[in-house]
Amino acid sequence: MKLRGATQSEVIQAVETTAWQTAKRGKNEVRKNFPFGQPSPVNNTVYAFRTVHVIFADEPTEVVIVTVLVYYGN
Repeated sequence: MKLRGATQSEVIQAVETTAWQTAKRGKNEVRKNFPFGQPSPVNNTVYAFRTVHVIFADEPTEVVIVTVLVYYGN
């Protein structure tokens, strides 16, 4: 998550405020756009927004994050 440029608060916000979609292997996923306007940690290019894509499992007592992908765009 950190290496790709997402914050913990963005991941939590994406899971809590976005409609869940079914992903592969019984998992769920969400995608949420966030304003950005600064250099990405990946290539140091300034992008207007970033999309945080979270894949997770909804377990009986907790949500388990499997992976977080981040896409940058203008």
